[in-house]
Amino acid sequence: MNFIDEAFLEVRAGNGGAGASSFRREKYIPFGGPDGGDGGKGGDIIFQVNKNKNTLIDFQNKKVFIAKNGRPGAGKNKSGAAAEDLIIDVPKGTVIYDDLSNEQLLDCCDDDVSYTVAVGGDGGQGNARFKSSTNQAPRKFTLGFEGEIRSIRLELKSLADVGLVGFPNAGKSTFLNKVSSAKPKIGSYPFTTLRPHLGTIRGNDSSFVIADIPGLIEGASEGAGLGIKFLQHISRTGLLLIFVDLFSTEENNHIQQIKLLKKELSLYKEDLTQKVSWIVCNKIDLINDEEIEEISNNIQNQLSISKKDIFFISAATGAGTENLLKSLEEVIVRSKEDINLDS
Repeated sequence: MNFIDEAFLEVRAGNGGAGASSFRREKYIPFGGPDGGDGGKGGDIIFQVNKNKNTLIDFQNKKVFIAKNGRPGAGKNKSGAAAEDLIIDVPKGTVIYDDLSNEQLLDCCDDDVSYTVAVGGDGGQGNARFKSSTNQAPRKFTLGFEGEIRSIRLELKSLADVGLVGFPNAGKSTFLNKVSSAKPKIGSYPFTTLRPHLGTIRGNDSSFVIADIPGLIEGASEGAGLGIKFLQHISRTGLLLIFVDLFSTEENNHIQQIKLLKKELSLYKEDLTQKVSWIVCNKIDLINDEEIEEISNNIQNQLSISKKDIFFISAATGAGTENLLKSLEEVIVRSKEDINLDS
């Protein structure tokens, strides 16, 4: 199974063109001086954000990218043409690592920035460069320099306003399918969602993006299941919705779900638990009002979570989702206004 939010590539920038060794030859100037031109620069490998892309699936079949070499110099002091840069489109939120050292090279977040990953080699010097008072007819020239070659790893970290977190089958995909135009795959088995889905929610005065993060399992922070690859997407969301499956026969199962989810988040990255997070209790269509009240009290008392941060919905029927979306819009709009004021 390929996880299409990660890709391993080799990128080769172009080599510089060789300088030329040439001498001026004209009818009345039989012994002209050196006139070999310089070689052209090799092409760079450049990544840029394409807002129409949202996965790294394009890199599943193509693994090697090679920029063109610079052209060699020529006589009459003609420099070789520089090669065009090779531009590679990636989704917003793509992080580029050196796959050998694991060093982070670039974080592709801006639409109007060119992210250079490998630099093309400079062109060589023609023999005209080596003329001196002691050497009027140099034959020396230099070859072009080699372009950089890198083995890199691309990781896509979703850029969303809201992240949905929960164990498999908690109803996150059903919720996103209900409230947005996204159409995530829905099923009754673990890891139905094999990559994050993004859904745009259009409110009364604004819109915001929700990322459906694939279901976690206990031990995800240590690499169990597909956990590590999924947790990376959470780190950039502004607000977390922790989905809880209420339809369970185990006593206080909802409490255990919340504790385990928070534990996995903190083990992966401590500041994830510092994000604003709301508890979304799903499948209220399968329980009665008295049970809902009891569950709410349990969460407040046992986990010290404020009542205003607990929401009860049915992703299947849509009950309670309007109130949740309205609250999300208010918080997100206020947060963006604060950011604009600070800037």
